[in-house]
Amino acid sequence: MTGSADTGVPVTGIAETDRVRLAPGVMLRHDRLRGQWMLMAPERLLVLDELALAVVRASTGAETGEVAAAIDRLAAEYDAPREEIAADVLELLTDLRNKGYLVT
Repeated sequence: MTGSADTGVPVTGIAETDRVRLAPGVMLRHDRLRGQWMLMAPERLLVLDELALAVVRASTGAETGEVAAAIDRLAAEYDAPREEIAADVLELLTDLRNKGYLVT
């Protein structure tokens, strides 16, 4: 597989059986002044919208197991079809992993 131009991380997709966590040096922080949540990494940051924040929290929390458990939790919380939630979650997590904010 080829790697991302920025990180050298493989560009394969995240699977429901994967476990994800924040990459070393990455922190989830709240900017009280701006009222925004963000992923902070050395020399960069990514502002998260409400849904991205929910996905990151559900997928990387201490009680979280596989990505599938996070998808189940989000589908129930948002009362949405699991298939749609799964597609969106897997796409977002893959993007965040390929940008170096998450690791599997």
